[in-house]
This record gives sequence, structure tokens and C-alpha cells, in this order.
Amino acid sequence: MLKSKFQNKLIEAGCDEAGRGCLAGPVYAAAVILPKNYKNKLLNDSKQLSEKKRDLLRIEIERDAIAFGVGIVDNHEIDKINILNASFLAMHRAVEQLKKTPELLLIDGNRFKAYKDIPHECIIKGDGKFLSIAAASVLAKTYRDEFMFNAHEKYPDYAWNKNKGYPTKAHREAIKKVGTTNLHRITFRLLPEQLELDL
Repeated sequence: MLKSKFQNKLIEAGCDEAGRGCLAGPVYAAAVILPKNYKNKLLNDSKQLSEKKRDLLRIEIERDAIAFGVGIVDNHEIDKINILNASFLAMHRAVEQLKKTPELLLIDGNRFKAYKDIPHECIIKGDGKFLSIAAASVLAKTYRDEFMFNAHEKYPDYAWNKNKGYPTKAHREAIKKVGTTNLHRITFRLLPEQLELDL
């Protein structure tokens, strides 16, 4: 069972991102403040849930949360500032959207760039430990999947409706055959052969 809070005194916002390891599309992040002693038996790390359960949970989280925000950093910005900085920036943008100011940020992972003067705690595998981080992981994942599903309509060759931009065999085969799109992250290793290019 996931914990409802990290501590008792401060207003906490859980933060997580989705899409760091993708070859195409933006990185999304979410920040969520849940009510005190919030309970949800279904809520877990988004990677442990089916797409159907994540979509259902998104509705519940948006209904129940005291505040939530979703931040986006597109592939062009990712190429300029690198994916780690882009992940931090997406989280900052998500926190910026919160209608209530958090007093502590719970960050999924082991690194974070401080946002203004709000203290933060980095928690490895936090999306499997705290409800607010799990809620943020569900929102980030569902919003990003929705974006990639829609992008598939424009670029059907890459099967983004199935792989959501991750480096699957089918995605890489399509890059090899058709080339890249305006949504691909050009600084990423899109094809294994990139390592062998004579430049």
C-alpha cells in the first residue's frame, strides 16, 4: 500500500515525468497535491498499470486532487538543453500551474534542480512509494500518451499509437526507412549505426 504522505506538517506535491527515454515527442511532467489521508486502492506507479486503469485513474485524480499541473518541454527544447534539464524544466512548469503553493516537493528519482525556494525530497522509485508521486506519474503518462496517439495520425509510419515514441524495433525501422519527423529528438541515438558514422 502506498503512503499518503512523507511528513505531517507541510503541503506536499508529488512530481514525476514521462517520456525521458523516447526518441520522439515532448517530455511531460505532472505535479499533484492530494487531500490529507487520501486513499485509492488502484493508484500505483503508472508503469504497473494497464492503459485502461491509467485512463480511469486520471479522471479520479483530477476530480480528487486539491491541485494538479502538467508541464511540457518539446523535442526542440530537449535537443537544446538535454533530456535531464528538460525533465527538471517540465516539473518546474507543472509546479508553476498548481493553484495552491506546495511547501515540499516529492520528486521521483535521485536528482532535481530546486524550484524557487520550495524544499524538495528526491525519492528513488517514489512512484511506487507515495500516492502523490504515483498520481503525478499517471497524469504525466496519460497526457503524453494522448499527445503521441494524436501525433500518430499525422505520422502513421512510426506506430506511435503502440510504442508512444519509445525506441522499439518498429520505430527504429521506420526511421531507417522514412527518416525523421519534426517531432524526433535529433540529439538522441535514433539508430544504432549512429555510433559508427565517420564524421
